[in-house]
Amino acid sequence: MFGKLFGKQEEEQQESSSRRVKVGWLFRDDTATVVWDAPKPVHFDHGKPTSSKSAQLCPAAIQFDRLHYAINCPVDLHLRLSANSDGQLQMTNVDGPMSTVRPSGLQKLIVMSPQHEWRHPQRPILQMVTPYVFLSDDPVYVNQFPPFLHYNKNRWPGVQICGRFPIDVWPRVHMWALEWHDMSADLILKRGEPLFYVRFETTDPSSLVRLVEAEKTDELESYMQQITDVTNFVNQSFQLFSTAKERRPETLLVEKKR
Repeated sequence: MFGKLFGKQEEEQQESSSRRVKVGWLFRDDTATVVWDAPKPVHFDHGKPTSSKSAQLCPAAIQFDRLHYAINCPVDLHLRLSANSDGQLQMTNVDGPMSTVRPSGLQKLIVMSPQHEWRHPQRPILQMVTPYVFLSDDPVYVNQFPPFLHYNKNRWPGVQICGRFPIDVWPRVHMWALEWHDMSADLILKRGEPLFYVRFETTDPSSLVRLVEAEKTDELESYMQQITDVTNFVNQSFQLFSTAKERRPETLLVEKKR
């Protein structure tokens, strides 16, 4: 009992003494963004605990969950990959005309990477274009993970390709990428279920992140244009961080007023 009480007091004391780092989020393009949810902190309602030793009261587990923000899937999709008579891969929307996503919308949302860009010759890479951009005026890295804290009854036929980059220097849109391992299995995505997580990494691990919606200012828009599509011209975009930092405006994050 005293151990549990001490853990709670220690957690509250840590939160009150920690520095808060502001991180902003916004949609890069406003087209049809009403189907995308705002990033949501990972939270589970496990009901009232039946024991003082219950797992849902563990401060370490609670704090770990709080570090993650869920990006939910915007649509219902049931996709299948198959080879045609020429051996070329084709992606099929299994729901056909009953799908909520029109073929033209699917082409804008889902992109199949060219085979020469795959990590393995038998593992296609599928990407979903998202409108999310995260930014900060403090040194912050964003980490992108699969939604491993949620149970997914529609197991994906592959693994998500994750990433990490500094959002104070490189505020770019996020892509969701799946390396498709099991070609005999379909990919089923459900609207409103977590598609991926983001977690923010600061210079001080005890710092707490305050996530706010950001204003798309002229300065931010101009800066994002400078780093957009640079992978079309260089292979290692990380080599451009120092140049981007030199050209970065002093302030990028302006909190949006509602």
